[in-house]
Amino acid sequence: MIPVQGFDGLQVAVLGLGRSGLTAARALRAGGAVPLCWDDNPQARAAAEVEGFELRDLSRAGGFEGVALLVVSPGIPHLYPAPNPYVSMAWAAGVPVDNDIGLFFRSFATEDWSDYDSPPKVVAVTGSNGKSTTSALIAHVLGAAGKPVQLAGNIGRGVLDIDEPDDGGVVVLELSSYQTDLARALTPDIAVFTNLSADHLDRHAGMGGYFAAKRRLFAEGGPDRAVIGVDEFEGQYLANQMSEGAGDDRVIRVSSGQKLTGAGWTVFARKGFLSEYRKGKQIGSIDLRQIKGLPGAHNHQNACAAYAVCRALGLAPRMIEQGFASYGGLPHRSQIVAEAGGVTYVNDSKATNVDSAAKALSAFKRIRWICGGLEKEGGVASLSAAAGEVIKAYVIGREAAGFAVQLQGVDAEVCTTMEEAVRRASAEAQAGDTVLLAPAAASFDQYDNFERRGEDFMAQVAAVTGAP
Repeated sequence: MIPVQGFDGLQVAVLGLGRSGLTAARALRAGGAVPLCWDDNPQARAAAEVEGFELRDLSRAGGFEGVALLVVSPGIPHLYPAPNPYVSMAWAAGVPVDNDIGLFFRSFATEDWSDYDSPPKVVAVTGSNGKSTTSALIAHVLGAAGKPVQLAGNIGRGVLDIDEPDDGGVVVLELSSYQTDLARALTPDIAVFTNLSADHLDRHAGMGGYFAAKRRLFAEGGPDRAVIGVDEFEGQYLANQMSEGAGDDRVIRVSSGQKLTGAGWTVFARKGFLSEYRKGKQIGSIDLRQIKGLPGAHNHQNACAAYAVCRALGLAPRMIEQGFASYGGLPHRSQIVAEAGGVTYVNDSKATNVDSAAKALSAFKRIRWICGGLEKEGGVASLSAAAGEVIKAYVIGREAAGFAVQLQGVDAEVCTTMEEAVRRASAEAQAGDTVLLAPAAASFDQYDNFERRGEDFMAQVAAVTGAP
């Protein structure tokens, strides 16, 4: 655990007692603070009481009296589409508002580091798509190279729940816009921006606010090195903002699909080959085509970002290539779950928006596409252009019929349930086909989260194929 520094003997209110909230309360207590916990859910409050935490109803008169800080969980809106009432009360009382990410960065470094030969480093990864795979791939490659590494944040453990780092240790954090938007301290050693596409627009009042939340990771603390995907205008803008000139190798530009030229440091993938250039000369390359854990151009972009981080941390290209080769992929992200009768079954339940689904569709051939769920803003009509390899779509979700209508030019069957979709796709699939779950929608109309949706897909695949 990372004990929170700077609040010894002070009362700190913790709002939201899920994983991150309870972990923050524990870390505050470990650092000498007095956590005052609250959640509107009685069961969550009961769980906090079992651990001996004091409860305080912040909505009552004097609820914020004597409180030095309010710590809120990422899912609680603090500005758009409207501030949570408790956040507004904190503002009115003059109480600063922060989250567990801010607490982590202000508490990570300790006096013990003066005895270390190599101070620990933090790599923070943000962006719309590929954050999880990029973060996990960095951690995997570092671990395979024998480096002490921990994976946390929006993936793995809570940021304050990790172990205090060893000499030379690396902490890899996946950070969502919900986390970067509010944190009062953001000081990674290496910051990564993968890409940007429309998502969470209600929470950030549009694309400008969404990008601004991501940009804070670079603007607030000024990382020593920035790895930036430049396949969109926002990434190009951010790279320009962070760079002092064409040859400034504190910025590593990465791309999937275009050759990057110039005097700086670049990593790009074209036609399945990753290339590293520095000062106009190629100094490394990897053939990504045979790496099963990284299929498709979108994963090649993730590989470029992970490669750039590992190079910035001193790993040799061949060592990184070995790590890539042993990477098995993440659950629910282009995860091959079965191969039966010449048909491949792929679980990409994490493809919760149009852009990520389009990238999944571009990674495979002869696709029988399972899609649908709770639509996000903007609909899914634009996916028709990305469905060239789709033989047929099998649409699930409570609004499956409406979803199917938007897929113009695509043969679509309304199945509603995962069980029916997998059964129909499997029955009609031929050798060489891929049955792909890439929903292009949130899961909340039928499932608690995308993981549950992916698990249901895998269970139904096992039922029709007999795969373990």
